[in-house]
Formats: sequence, structure tokens, C-alpha cells
Amino acid sequence: MTIYYSLTFLLLAAEMVTFTGLVTPFPFVVRKRVFTFLSQSPIVAKVAYGIKISFIFVGILFFDALQRMFRITAESDLAKTQQTVGDVRTETSFAARKFYAQRNVYLTGFTLFLSLVLTRTFAINLDLIHTQEEYAKLKKASPSSDSGEYDALKAKFDSQSKEYNQLADKYNKVTGGKADKKKD
Repeated sequence: MTIYYSLTFLLLAAEMVTFTGLVTPFPFVVRKRVFTFLSQSPIVAKVAYGIKISFIFVGILFFDALQRMFRITAESDLAKTQQTVGDVRTETSFAARKFYAQRNVYLTGFTLFLSLVLTRTFAINLDLIHTQEEYAKLKKASPSSDSGEYDALKAKFDSQSKEYNQLADKYNKVTGGKADKKKD
């Protein structure tokens, strides 16, 4: 059983290194190449499939470790209530078993949690890369039209504002009243 938890620890360490690589701020070109390779390579897809299968086993280990931890805790509590005089060796044995059970729960739980975080971080990075590409395309398509569009919007605003003021003046002449800003 110890070999399974040693392999789980190695998987957790590999996940931590991978996560560090995913969040390291590389230049856009490097990040784009790496993520494109990772998302399109058939070899990486096969490795990812194998890792997903290993996470199923880690999930099974998690529930086994959780069940074992609850059982050891219950045995420890029962032994404490039945014994009036505490034996140091028995208490140490229960404490060690409880420690190892808790360690295994934390180890497998963190491994599963980090796998979810890695999946989401990878997806967010891919979305970021695609968004940056779209932004670059849009910026290349209309580099000088920004000021032209602004001038057109400003002229349209001025003409509509002028027309609104003329209509408001006509309305006030017809109704014979003044606009009261407090009532508006």
C-alpha cells in the first residue's frame, strides 16, 4: 500500500511543477507555441488519458484512506474510553496509525484538487491565448480607423444634440412652458 502513496506523492510533485510552468509568465510567442503543442499533440493526448486513469485510482485511494482514517479514529476513541490507565505504547500506536491515515487523506485529496486546478488553469490560458490572437487581428485590421470612428461619433453626437435642442425649443414654444429640471 505504501508504494501507491509514494506514486501519488510523485504525481502530486509533478502536478506542482506543471502548475508552476503553467503560471510562469512567458512571452506570448513562447506561451502560444507551448500551449498549441500541448493541446494538439496526439502523444500528449495519450499521456493525458493515462493520467486521467491514474486519477481514478487516486480517487479510490482517497476514499479508502478516508474510510481508514474514520475507522482508526473510532478505534482510538473506543480504546480511550475503555482504558482507565493509559498504556503509552498503545497510545503511540494509535497516534501513529491516525497520523498515517490523515497524511494519506491529505496527500490524495490535494492530488485530486490540484488536478482540477491544473485542468482549469490550462483552459484559462488557452482562452487567453485565443483572445490575444483575436485582439491582435482586430488591431491589425483597423489601426488608423480608431480616430476616424471617434470623429464620426463626435460629429453624430453634435448633430443629434443640436437637433434635440431645436426640438425642445419648438416644444416649449408650442406648450408655452419652460422646462423644469427639478421635475424632469
